[in-house]
Amino acid sequence: MSILTPAVTGSDQLHRDALTVLQPGFVGTATPPDWVRRHLADGLGSVALFGRNVIDLQQLAALTAQLRAENPDLLIAIDEEGGDVTRIEAPSGSSWPGNLALGAIDDTALTESVARELARALVACGVNHNWAPSADVNSDPRNPVIGVRSFGDDPELCARHTAAWVTGLQSAGVAACAKHFPGHGDTAIDSHLGLPVVDVDVDLLRSRDLPPFLAAIEAGAKSVMTAHIMVPALDPALPATLSPAVLTDLLRGQLGYQGLIVTDGIEMGAISDTYGMGNGTVRALAAGADAICVGGGHDDEETVLHLRDAIVEGVRSGELAEERLADAAQRVRTLGSWARIESQAGQSDPELAIGLRAARRALRVVRAPGRPFTPVTERPFVASLSAEPNFAVGYETPWGVSAMLADRFPGTSTAAVGPEDATPEALAATAGRLLAGAEGRSLVLVVRDEHRYPWMTELLSRLLTARPDAAVVEMGVPQAKPAGALYVATHGAARVCGLAAVEVLTGQ
Repeated sequence: MSILTPAVTGSDQLHRDALTVLQPGFVGTATPPDWVRRHLADGLGSVALFGRNVIDLQQLAALTAQLRAENPDLLIAIDEEGGDVTRIEAPSGSSWPGNLALGAIDDTALTESVARELARALVACGVNHNWAPSADVNSDPRNPVIGVRSFGDDPELCARHTAAWVTGLQSAGVAACAKHFPGHGDTAIDSHLGLPVVDVDVDLLRSRDLPPFLAAIEAGAKSVMTAHIMVPALDPALPATLSPAVLTDLLRGQLGYQGLIVTDGIEMGAISDTYGMGNGTVRALAAGADAICVGGGHDDEETVLHLRDAIVEGVRSGELAEERLADAAQRVRTLGSWARIESQAGQSDPELAIGLRAARRALRVVRAPGRPFTPVTERPFVASLSAEPNFAVGYETPWGVSAMLADRFPGTSTAAVGPEDATPEALAATAGRLLAGAEGRSLVLVVRDEHRYPWMTELLSRLLTARPDAAVVEMGVPQAKPAGALYVATHGAARVCGLAAVEVLTGQ
């Protein structure tokens, strides 16, 4: 069947079910595209929102109201983890700290409260399905895509906070989604770009990676998201998203999970570059997935028609059982009905102040012995050292403390430094330029995951040798040794984490 086949009538249940299991994105902030409205009438059960759909919360609420007018039971999904991964506050940074900050505090009541208030903000925007929390145990410190998105590297800590986050989110009527099953923490490759392999035995997987997902299931998580990773101990041939052994035998059978299984973005390189989006979609559904997330860069009608037609052809060819598709579609509709009822009951204004209070508690502050730090009281020099953010975080969300300090102290100077500025040939010149710019000023050095980047460590060392009075703010995973006269680890780059760090830097 051609991908240009027009939308079908409501009498064709197979086509309706094929549309129901898709979670596509679209371009637009004021009104949904006409093709989205047409497919909602024809059975589309979910839509996905991203930062490109958000200007502000009032605009988003108006947009989702138009979508829900087409289908009151529509699942409106978003990737809103809080912390570094935010969509509803992509232009400004999040009002809620992310998982690593909450794990560093280790107060499950606080984690539940933060998730509940975040859910209230989502409900006010008309969002009822959140692809969060990350239940991954960040066991590999080199991990390029999880990091601060995890509650930490301890399975039991991750388990209790995953359960608390799920409970808090769903108490306000937003369906949670524990991800990325069976665990994306022990990877050094970003599955947006390639296919990671977690080559561990089943005993380690059960003791390290699965406890947070089991906790999420016991807490009543309404959905679980698959990981595009190979786990040879579970399936030597297929990635988790396409594996009946992982989704049906392990998740459904051994762990007893009965909720919605949604894939990670089917367009991600780990699947699309290896199996193709259409083939990957059919195989994921056949393996036990119920909903297909279609992420960034594939937000048009052609993609939806291509995937719909691939599903229909998969049924007709016998690759996908029609009963399996019907079961998946019914799970989507059931969750949509739950979300409609529960989100109406959970409507109330969120308490935004809890985010900053939590961010303050998450700070780790180290002062160098015998080297007193003078608080910043006038126009400092702020150098931010960072590699490119991962795909999940995105490029549009600001991070750091330079803008916040500039707001307080007009005349603040700032510099952004990347790996191209710290090659062996450029390192000395870059250090000299930064030191010259900081002459006569307080120097604040902001880093993100310093432990992952030797160039960052080397440049930081040179700067601190010349300016031992400088402050260092680590806004990623604080694996590197504290350095500087004042060292502040925020455990994430949310806006509130930056605000909390500025309070310390300025002596508040």
